[in-house]
Amino acid sequence: MAYYEVNVPMRSVAGDSGIHVFTGTAADSVAALRIAQQTYRAAQEAQHAGRAIPGKRPDGWAARGYRPGWQLDWRAATTALWRDMHGWPRSGAIRTAW
Repeated sequence: MAYYEVNVPMRSVAGDSGIHVFTGTAADSVAALRIAQQTYRAAQEAQHAGRAIPGKRPDGWAARGYRPGWQLDWRAATTALWRDMHGWPRSGAIRTAW
């Protein structure tokens, strides 16, 4: 298993844009994208049901930075091995870069 990052362009209903960065372990880049999507969907479903956003999964993926009102462009997502270009710890949290 390797540590991956999944960078997903996003846009708010107000027209702002950014990148959501998901990180965690996966067997390959295809699995990393699938896990990031599953993690995000779980956060969406919990928020819509009025429940707390799920915490960090055993494989490191989490959606603590879930932002209602933002649309993620999964078709434009990129996946690569994690590169710590910003000094961020390997926490598995979704990060938002502006």
